[in-house]
Amino acid sequence: MFNKRYIVFLVFLIIISGLLIFHYARLMITEEPTPPRRSSAGLPERGSIFDRNGRFLAVQIRFNDVTAWKPDIPKPGNNQKLPDLQDIANELSPILEMTPSEILSKIESTESNFVFIKKRIDDSTARRVSAIINEKNIAGINLQPIVGRVYPEGKLASQVIGFTGDKNNGLEGIEYALNDVLNGVDNDGAGSNVVLTIDTYVQHILEEISFRTMEENGAEAVIFVAMDPRTGDILGSVSMPDFDPNFFNLSDSNSRMNRPAIWAFEPGSTFKIFSLAALLDAGAISANTAFNCNGSYTLIKGAPITCLSSHGRVTPREIIISSCNVGAAYASDFINSNTFYRLLSDFGFGARTRAGVPGETVGYLVPSLNWSDRSRQTIAFGQEIAVSAYQILQAASVIANDGILVPPRIVLKHISADGLSVTDIENGERRRVLKEQTARTMRSYMVDTAASGAMGWRASVQDLSLGVKTGTSQIIDPVTRRYSETDFIASCIALLPAENPSLILYMAIVKPKGIIYGARIAAPAIREAAEALIDYIGIPRGRNPQISHPSAINITTGRLPAIETIVPDFTGLSKRALLPLLLREDINVEILGDGWVRRQSPPFGAPIENGMTIILALE
Repeated sequence: MFNKRYIVFLVFLIIISGLLIFHYARLMITEEPTPPRRSSAGLPERGSIFDRNGRFLAVQIRFNDVTAWKPDIPKPGNNQKLPDLQDIANELSPILEMTPSEILSKIESTESNFVFIKKRIDDSTARRVSAIINEKNIAGINLQPIVGRVYPEGKLASQVIGFTGDKNNGLEGIEYALNDVLNGVDNDGAGSNVVLTIDTYVQHILEEISFRTMEENGAEAVIFVAMDPRTGDILGSVSMPDFDPNFFNLSDSNSRMNRPAIWAFEPGSTFKIFSLAALLDAGAISANTAFNCNGSYTLIKGAPITCLSSHGRVTPREIIISSCNVGAAYASDFINSNTFYRLLSDFGFGARTRAGVPGETVGYLVPSLNWSDRSRQTIAFGQEIAVSAYQILQAASVIANDGILVPPRIVLKHISADGLSVTDIENGERRRVLKEQTARTMRSYMVDTAASGAMGWRASVQDLSLGVKTGTSQIIDPVTRRYSETDFIASCIALLPAENPSLILYMAIVKPKGIIYGARIAAPAIREAAEALIDYIGIPRGRNPQISHPSAINITTGRLPAIETIVPDFTGLSKRALLPLLLREDINVEILGDGWVRRQSPPFGAPIENGMTIILALE
């Protein structure tokens, strides 16, 4: 009996052993999936976001969370004489810039054994915490490495860029729209870098003017956008009020709203350049067709269409120059609704521009079958239609490009993590919308609008020919569903230089207090921006010669030197220029203070060693 049991047990053992050998042999010959590529610290590598000139707008930085595991924290009076909770709080207090009572409260206020004491401390602070843990033999306190996002330019273009959450995934803006690209979902976790069309200098100028305009006019919000109509590149996209994505938790939805892309509004008289161009191009009216404005158009039911004054006999040119609502209404009588709707749709109204930002609006342009008896006339001067600022830019490209529509774009290219692959991002289809002569005719009308004594003269720039149109539109009261008597949008658009535009500027001031007219408060802001940008962009000005120069200006103290075998000289570099050093895995860099590098340790010429710490003192 014993031998029989022994034999059965032996056979069973042989079978189990054979199965185990087979299982591990199969694992050895089967190719395992490659894990996501990670940094040497084991953290995912999210790509950076740059402006068109290579300036950092969003960059990944390593942080640490300071945590506590309460079961490991010694009790008071422990035999080993290890630091207890009060001792730990006292030691960490000056490093974490928290009071001892704040640290104790964090740890003791929850029943959970695992507690976050402080999140997202920088590498310098983390090294000090680690040193005190080792020096004082502190138990129960740990550093948990994480990655996070830093936005070096602060509020600049914040609604365009967006921000990431605790898990480093995009929550808004480009961070959200291109989250998979930045996280390298299709590239083994090696995130690609994203280059925007935004120019940091242009954006800064527009934001500075927008903020001041909002403050001076007590406005609820300001939109200011700039685009190169030849390429569709959006050089600046401003929405005020704004926020700092480094502290997005302190912001509200109003300051995070990317108004140029997602907010639709009635454009008012700026829309006349598109409606009149459509009527001219279709042959419904000619440049010599005349209408009589006695201050009111009454050929429709309901409230009459009015002008602030009687303009008398007006042609399409005078309709644009004087911003005559009555003349625009009479002109629309010469075309049927179906054709008018199709022509306006050709400009891109009623559809997304697909510029590359999330949440873009389609605006409001209902099919002509649903138009009322007065829709054609009111749409002709910018009511009963809602547009976004990006749609205005797109439509204006038709006027600027001799009839060719160039869709806007906000993303220029993707660059792979290794820098070997560059994917250029194309805009949508370029197509002809107007005859060349129609576009040029409309630009000539806009030039006359900027002339002395005309509606848009406050936007004019000395020694530069630019085309202008201003507008003032009423806002519908959400309660009464009627046009408000107090809330308006003041706007102005400019094409420069008028002969061959390379820049479109458009501003809309939402609910200004006091003066409400675009010609009075938006046009001066357009002029200020044009004055600041024309030399930077390289627009010829009057008889002044245009000097050719490279688009990038090299400043000797602003370029980060290569780090190879010896420590380079960092003297004179700005804090912003040093930021790429924080991404390196082979060395640690500690930046102290603000301003420019005045002292460094180790000194210039010291040998580079893996894992070494370079301290840079700024003043």
